[in-house]
Amino acid sequence: MTGGRAHSGAREQGAAPVSQQYAGASTADTEDVVGLILADHREFERLFRLLRNREEDRAALRGQLADLLVAHAEAEEQEVYPALRRKAPEEAEEIEHGSEEHSEGHEALLELLEVADVDDHDTFEDKLEELVEALNHHIDEEERDILNAARENVGDDERAELGRAFLAVRNRLLEGTPGDVDNVGRLVDEAREKGEL
Repeated sequence: MTGGRAHSGAREQGAAPVSQQYAGASTADTEDVVGLILADHREFERLFRLLRNREEDRAALRGQLADLLVAHAEAEEQEVYPALRRKAPEEAEEIEHGSEEHSEGHEALLELLEVADVDDHDTFEDKLEELVEALNHHIDEEERDILNAARENVGDDERAELGRAFLAVRNRLLEGTPGDVDNVGRLVDEAREKGEL
């Protein structure tokens, strides 16, 4: 267990529903899967800005980021990527690359989660910047290649249906602690076994 990992993402009794606890896709005013994914991407960027501030509760923010990042990636891989492979087979290589980048992001996230003391500013900030770099690279490529293919190859109604499926998986995962260090470690181990890392 990593020290400072106070926020696990689990809902406390009487806490607000998941849709109100996590911004991003949960608070987006669209069902379109592209818009929902973009909303989560902007939320990751907001959380990164907060995590760079030494005055913030970095342990809680790290937990929130970890939970949201893992739930988002898992929902994409369970619902979005398979549908896009069927609708835009010419983008299969980009979609596979996106899955590999999820694994790279999980690996960088694990290193950040393993920083025992969030007040060890140099170590924490180095690991944070490694995660920011990996995730920003993925976001840029996903928005440019995969999401543009979704806009071009998937109709409005299907994107809305896909958005509802994405949110259902994402929010179900957020009911638990998908960003817990043990779960992220398991995801990294699985990616290594598959040769993605």
